[in-house]
Amino acid sequence: WRAMVLSHYQQFMEEKSNVANDDVYLLFSPPWLSAYERALLWIGDYKPSLIHRLVDGAVKGLTAEQRGRVERTRDKTKRAERELTEAVASVQESMANNGAGAALEGLGKALEKVLERADELRALAMRKVVGILSPPRTVALLAATMHFQMRVRMWGLQRAEVGRSRR
Repeated sequence: WRAMVLSHYQQFMEEKSNVANDDVYLLFSPPWLSAYERALLWIGDYKPSLIHRLVDGAVKGLTAEQRGRVERTRDKTKRAERELTEAVASVQESMANNGAGAALEGLGKALEKVLERADELRALAMRKVVGILSPPRTVALLAATMHFQMRVRMWGLQRAEVGRSRR
């Protein structure tokens, strides 16, 4: 079943890649998300290190060896996130330095490459953590992930409704 979960995750990433090929800008600010949800995005989705925070909050009873492995994975993920954040900043700086017209041509492709690397990091972080956890703890993590996404969606919709009612 672990392979099935990871297979579904991989399928999602492939579909997302198809969207990026068509319009990468759509994934950096998806119109189907609320403003609150979009504010939480990092290079087209949640930060890969979110998975580690969810493990901390939802997965109990890890052995010392498992905790150590999760920590090492967290450290590597955080370093890779910093590198990707710098890559996005570099793309933005390049656009500012080269003028809008010339920069827009290459901007889409550059953002697509950074998004691809970010998605690879998200998938790697998930695979690493799932590989560390036992099946029941993996279920706890997946449930926490789903709960987090549903709560963010609910809060985003509530905030949007409050904003509309104040107008």
